[in-house]
Amino acid sequence: MAETTQVDNTKDLFVKMALSAWEMYNSRATKLIDSLSDEQLLSETAPGRNRGIYLVGHLAIVSDAMYTLMGWGERNYPHLDVTFIKSPDKSSEDLPVKEVREIWRNVLEKVTERINAMKVDEWFAKHTAVSDADFVKEPHRNKLNLLMNRTSHMSYHLGQLVYLVKK
Repeated sequence: MAETTQVDNTKDLFVKMALSAWEMYNSRATKLIDSLSDEQLLSETAPGRNRGIYLVGHLAIVSDAMYTLMGWGERNYPHLDVTFIKSPDKSSEDLPVKEVREIWRNVLEKVTERINAMKVDEWFAKHTAVSDADFVKEPHRNKLNLLMNRTSHMSYHLGQLVYLVKK
């Protein structure tokens, strides 16, 4: 019986660590985005690089894609894949900064609701981008790993967005 409890406690700990990191990076990103003016968000993070507005939209739409990957249902903004995932910055029609900020907040709110509703064991189930056969061979391709990947992705782009802060 003690072994089962240890496994359960380990799973709880892994989930808690991953959720804590996810929440921390979302909080940091939101705080930074809220602190940036529209003008700053429309600026490139470095000469010839993505603009802040593109990175915010990209992060929001990648998070929105978690809906289908986690098996939560239909996405809220699949029509923005072309603008923020499939195309480089400045190749699609721009959305107003205010709208991108609203999309960011809406996506995070909805994803957070879904994440908080998940039970520990659900995190260790396969996500929808992996087949049953592949999951048997690679059980690490689970929902928790997907969340960790998205957290790392957010961290990477947060590091780029920091360059928009006026010194």
